[in-house]
Formats: sequence, structure tokens, C-alpha cells
Amino acid sequence: MVTFFISVIALILGYLLYSRFIEKVFGADSSRTTPALRLEDGVDFVPMGWGKVFLIQFLNIAGLGPIFGAILGAMFGPVAFFWIVLGSIFAGAVHDYFSGMLSVKHNGLSIPEVVGKYLGIGFKQFMRGFTVVLMVLVGAVFIMGPANILTGFTSGIVGDTIWIWIIFAYYLMATLLPIDKLIGRIYPVFGLALLFMAVGISVSLIVNRYAIPELKPGNIINMNAEADKFPIFPILFITIACGAISGFHSTQAPLMARCIKNERLGRRVFYGAMIAEGIVALIWAAAAMSFFGGVRELNGAMHEHSNNAAWAVNEISNTLLGKIGGILAILGVVAAPITSGDTAFRSARLIVSDFLKVKQAKIINRLYVSIPLFVIGFLLTQINFDIIWRYFAWSNQTLATIVLWAVSVYLIRENKFYWVALIPSVFMTAVTMTYLLIAPEGFGIPAEIGYPIGIGLALLALFVFYYFGSIHYKRPASV
Repeated sequence: MVTFFISVIALILGYLLYSRFIEKVFGADSSRTTPALRLEDGVDFVPMGWGKVFLIQFLNIAGLGPIFGAILGAMFGPVAFFWIVLGSIFAGAVHDYFSGMLSVKHNGLSIPEVVGKYLGIGFKQFMRGFTVVLMVLVGAVFIMGPANILTGFTSGIVGDTIWIWIIFAYYLMATLLPIDKLIGRIYPVFGLALLFMAVGISVSLIVNRYAIPELKPGNIINMNAEADKFPIFPILFITIACGAISGFHSTQAPLMARCIKNERLGRRVFYGAMIAEGIVALIWAAAAMSFFGGVRELNGAMHEHSNNAAWAVNEISNTLLGKIGGILAILGVVAAPITSGDTAFRSARLIVSDFLKVKQAKIINRLYVSIPLFVIGFLLTQINFDIIWRYFAWSNQTLATIVLWAVSVYLIRENKFYWVALIPSVFMTAVTMTYLLIAPEGFGIPAEIGYPIGIGLALLALFVFYYFGSIHYKRPASV
């Protein structure tokens, strides 16, 4: 349990110390008027208090990833703690903070438009399509996951199809209504419920003296039952996404960039929400490793239930929190993905409307953009969940990698300390490229070939960055 406590403390210290350094690198200025105040429109640009904005941002980004991903990542053993802590502090939170603050800097623009400003028109066009596809994938994934859980509660009464239609109806309202009318009112409540659930699980682990595996030399190995099939690099770094770094977060940050009232609050909202999500992931990873009696036993139980993380959540919650607490916990797990899925569709609407330059003040314009997105999302719910999830996981981390490179370019152009983004950029490039090459759903190349190619592509990206960066140093961009 010592490793668990040290990991929690490390995440908190990361927020207290490293986030201040990141804020200094960016140069947040409380005297600058934010888009929420300058462009207020009563629909998307709506000034809100930082506490509410934090809880909305936290719930936006805390979908199935920090829970399901953490449980699946726990099958690798205590090395999962290492990635959650370092990934959250030095990669995920940095990615989220700059995603939000660059959107603030550029009048609340969606992330493809921000990326285009630093990586060029080609990347902007690619990101527009890629991000909308990811958002619709997220919406589909975050319909099917909670629908399956809710069907378990109402077996024989309400089936998957009915729950899918109910969730779709809610998504439509959340996508079309002004952000403060629905999302701004219910998200803070669900955000607190999700935090309550995580705290309740952690307290129960401590009180009942569960043996959480320690991260020590003998345990820094791949403990997955199918280690040959699922190597730590790169599979673990794709599996635990939202609990360490997630490109989906960058698509959500502009929503709150349009609501934040002071640049100095960005550290609390964007960096802080990622650290909170890292703590949630840490708790669920610890619970998964200890609840079933150890990592080997976790692997056995998950294999017996077809790696169904929803089953594991149900077992852990009902046992550790009791029947009432278990129901609240399950509802929290349902609320998290639903409240990420609705903002995924909302983000897709904003991205498409930015591209088409369609003003969103009139509801008819919102309908024109939203309905085709919902039709595609519904069609995706008819595809096998596991297939959608695997492609979502890779595309999610690929998006994070592209955004980190855009941040690196921004920092080098502004003559700022670009290493804070460059190091995770190179690492995540190696992860995503290697995964694409060796994964079964990728090219399926043998690891001995895929590893050097993937790492070589990351080094090539580093060379290109420095080559063009030297030009930008001579001609820094205007602020």
C-alpha cells in the first residue's frame, strides 16, 4: 500500500509544483480579457465560476477511460502506477493545460483550428476530419458502454435498444441547448458523485486492509497473463489513456475555454482536472489489483469474464461500498461516459461549425450540423463494441500526440521552454507508431521489426522539429 500512497502524494505534488511551472512557461495573464467575457453569446461563450467549470471539465474528460482503462491496465501489474503518475503529471496534464489555454488565447477556437495555426493548413484539414471522426467514435462508445450497464440493472424490463434511444435523446438536448442550461446544471452534481465514488473505494481498500501490490524491482515486469501478446510498450500506454494522457481531453478543453473568466484559473481547471482524473485511475487500478487477491488472480477473473471491465466495476463497487453505495458507484460509472459522450457530440458540432463558419446562435443551425453526426453515431452502435474501443484507443492517443507537437511548435516559436511538451511528444510518437505497426488491429508487423521502425519515426519527427524550429527561432511568430 506504500506505493499507492506515494503515487497519490506524487500526483498532488505534481499539481502543486509542476503546474505552477507550466503556467509560468505559458505566461497566463489575469489582466487579459477571456473569450467568455469578450465574446459572450449565451450559447457556447458563457462565463461561469471556476468551481463549476472545473467539475464540468473533470466530468467531460472522465469517461470510461480512467475506470475501464485503469482496470485493464492493472492486469499488467504495479507498473501501471508508474505510467499513471508520470503520464498524468508530465504528459496528460501538460497536454490538457496547453489545449485549454491555447484555445483561450485564440478566442475559444476548437482544437483542429488551434493545431492548424502551428502545424499548418495540411494538419488543420487532417485534424478537422480526424477529430470529428474521433468525437463520433467517442459518442458511440459512450452510448454502448453505459447502455450495457443499465441493461444489467433492468434486465427483462428495458433492453439495450431502449437505453440507446434514451441516451441519444439526452445527447441531442445536451448538444443543442446553451451550455449553462443543462450541462452547467447537472455536471457539477455528477462530477461530485464520481469523486465520491473514487474516495469511497479508496477508503474501503484502506479500512479493509486490502494488499495493494508494491512497485519494487521484482515487480517492474509485465504481469499480464498474455505478456507475449500484450507487451508493456506500447500496449500499456494505449490501454491506460484517459488516466494518463488522452487526446479526447483536447477536444473538450475549448468548451471550457469559452467559459473561463480569468487566465490564471486555467491551472486549476485544465491541469487540475487531469490530476483529479489520474487519482481516479490510480484508485481503480489499485482496487483491481487487490480486490481479486493479486494481479494473477485479476487476470484469471478478467479472462473468465471476457475482459469485461464493467463486470469488474460492478463486483468491486457492490462489495466495497455495499448495496446502496454500489448503486451510487455504478450510477457514477454510467454518468461519467454519458456526460463525456454528450460533450463529444457538442465538440463535433463546434468543430464542424467552425469549419463551415456557421453561426450557432440559432437552434436551426445547430440542428443542421448535429443531425448528420447523430445518424453516423447511431450506425456505429450497431458494430461490435470491442472493435470500436480498440480503434478509439489508438486514435485517441494519436490525437494527443499531434496536439503535443503543436504545443511544442508554439513554445519554440515563442522562445519558451519547449522541452515540457517536446519530451512527451517524442515518447507518444514512439508509442502510437509502434502500436500501429505491431498491434493485431494495425499492420501486425513482428515486434523485432516494428520497434525500431516506430522509434525511428519518433526520432525523425524530432529531427524535423529541430530543423524547422531553427527557422522559427530566427523569425518568431507575433503574439
